[in-house]
This record gives sequence, structure tokens and C-alpha cells, in this order.
Amino acid sequence: MQKGEAMSPRDSRAAGAEAVEEQKAQNQRRNQGSGEPTAPPLPPSPPPPGPPEYPRPRLIFHTQLAHGSPTGRIHGFTNVKELYGKIAEVFNISPSEILFCTLNSHKVDMQKLLGGQIGLEDFIFAHVRGETKEVEVTKTEDALGLTITDNGAGYAFIKRIKEGSTIDQLKTVCVGDHIEAINDQSIVGCRHYEVAKMLKEQPRGLPFTLRLVGPKKAFDMIGMRTRAPKSTEGKMVNGRETLRLRSKGTSTVQEVQNEFDELATRKVDDLLESYMGIRDVELATTIVEAGRDKKNPNDFAEALDSVLGDFAFPDVFLFDVWGAIGETKTERM
Repeated sequence: MQKGEAMSPRDSRAAGAEAVEEQKAQNQRRNQGSGEPTAPPLPPSPPPPGPPEYPRPRLIFHTQLAHGSPTGRIHGFTNVKELYGKIAEVFNISPSEILFCTLNSHKVDMQKLLGGQIGLEDFIFAHVRGETKEVEVTKTEDALGLTITDNGAGYAFIKRIKEGSTIDQLKTVCVGDHIEAINDQSIVGCRHYEVAKMLKEQPRGLPFTLRLVGPKKAFDMIGMRTRAPKSTEGKMVNGRETLRLRSKGTSTVQEVQNEFDELATRKVDDLLESYMGIRDVELATTIVEAGRDKKNPNDFAEALDSVLGDFAFPDVFLFDVWGAIGETKTERM
């Protein structure tokens, strides 16, 4: 075809195809010319030296219903709610039937109450719902004389009754009774400090109603157990270890409290009762842990707020707790 002559459609399509192929070839040559050689992949790194890690054997605990039952075996729980679920599964009951648990005693003994720690050889007794009763109470003074705790799963109950108090005059009210309602308002799911606040706010001179649920009574034939049956299955026990249950996170096996922690926890628990009308060893333990290595009350208050901010502790309580922890440190030196 000479210059100036029109290109036929067939020639135009052929020229276009040749241009496209030429452009592809140029791009391929350009990419091949500018590419950098790549190193071969590195082999996987060998595992670090040392003994292989073996999973810790599962911890198995023995349990009974406090009013009488065969012995069951439970494992695989990390908090109190899961513990109740495991016990309920063994005895074919609802977890909501369980009011609280005691360790190594079937009796309603608040000194044996299960808190946030279980010894690896402890025997767990579950106290289930028994009789429901309603009592009318009239406050004659600011304090009713009750100390409240809870089971960590939504049930608040009476841990202590002060001798000579308003509640002490009502013989149908007993230690271990679950407070189910105040003036027909259900308080199931409330924490102990919330229930204590509701009771404190009841006006003097005006009667109000408590609906209580007592634990089911034990049979006379049941004797007191002190330790779980000896069993080495699934256990690695040195005699001074406990399973620490946590409301958040997984449970851990740790050494029992040392002398400082035990004494400081007891003092903080006393302050909780004095200021808030509650007793809670697990809460007191958490408070002591927050203040153990703090240098001043401001650092302690910040640490406590980060883990227990929902409680909104008053400043005077924090200062008294800080003083109790410092006093305990001095006594142990």
C-alpha cells in the first residue's frame, strides 16, 4: 500500500492486532529487564531448645449436696457460675437451685464458705434452695444488724447477724438465708453491696417485707467431712496450692496466701463490713493485691479503680484500707 491510499478494513484490523502484540512483547521485555532476583524461601526455624511442654492434668474435685447425696466428681470450671453448672449437671438439678457452697463441711458455716479460692484437696458441699418464708421488719435504728455477702452467681444472702440487733429479734431469720425480694421487688442478680444499700435506705419506723429462702436442711445421719477422699487422679498437689477462681479470665493454680496477705485480707474484709455491710473474702483479696506494691494512696486508688471501679468506694474507705495494708506491712517487718 502506497502513501495516500486508503486502508481497507481488513488491513486496519491486522495492523491493530500487530500493534497490540508488539506492545505486549515490549511490556514483557521491560518487566524481565527490571525484575530483581528473589532469594529462595528460608527453612522453618527449629523449635527452641528445652523440655517439651506437657498439659497440666485436669483438676478433679469431689462434691455432695449438703442435705445428702452420693459423691460426685467435677472438673473444667473457671469461675463460680461454671462451678455451679458442673455441680448441677452431676446431680441433675438447675444451677439456680444452688444458694452457696461450703468447703469440707455440710453445715451452714460461714467460716467455711466457698469464696474465690478452693484448696486442691477441698471437698465441696452445695447448699440448695429449701423453705421460702416472708418476714415483716420494722427498723428501730439505722442499722438492721445484717452482714450481706453473695454467691457470685446472683444470690445475696445473710452471712452474719449482730447480737441484739433488730434482725436478731426475728428468730425466723437465719444466717445462710438468701434474700430473694424486698417489698416484693426481686433482687435476684443484685450484688451484695447493692442489697446492703437497699436495706440501709429503708426508712425507720415503717415496716417492710423480706422474702427469704433458707438452705435445705441436712439429714441427721450426715457426719462432718474434713477432707476429700484421697485421689491422685489428675492432680499435682504439694499441699499448699489452691485453685483461684476469677470473675474475668481463666482460673489459676497458686500458692495459698502468705501471712501478710492473709492478715491484710482479714483486715480489709472487716472494713468492708464496717463501711458497706458486706463480707467478701475474694473482694478483699483483690483489694490487697491492688495495694501490695503501691507507694502512696493515690497510686493505690488508681489501681483499685481500674479493677473495681463499679464499686465507687468512698475516699474515707480507701484511706482506711491503705492504712490497714501499711499497718500490716509494718507488723510483718
